[in-house]
Amino acid sequence: MSDIINGLGRTSAYGALGLVLLILGIVLVDVLTPGKLPKQIWEERNRNAALFLSSALLGIGGIVFTSIWTTYQDFGKGLASTAAFGVLGLLLMALAFLVLDLVTPGKLGAIVVDPDPHPAVWVSSACNLAVAAIVAASIA
Repeated sequence: MSDIINGLGRTSAYGALGLVLLILGIVLVDVLTPGKLPKQIWEERNRNAALFLSSALLGIGGIVFTSIWTTYQDFGKGLASTAAFGVLGLLLMALAFLVLDLVTPGKLGAIVVDPDPHPAVWVSSACNLAVAAIVAASIA
């Protein structure tokens, strides 16, 4: 019975850490784009913003999943590595967004929250997922 309780405690800790990283991802996307992201998605139903945020959340989820799946036997070390890789993934996705913004015409942040569909949002979203895959692969 103690192994079940121990497992529940570890799962709760990893789950809480994952939620914190997802919230940080939402905040980061909100910082990188003009306006208020929750308003754009939930009130204005902006599909570009929703797609971009979704890709960031899926990317972070993939990094956290991989980190937990391949975690150290030591619980504290595993939790710390998951936090470190999650934060690194967020920073690298933000850096990739800024670099993509520099090498493409227009302001990427404005394009991402434009109510009219734009193919650049798909490219930016694919970039998020690619960066997350690279980070996840480096964990394994």
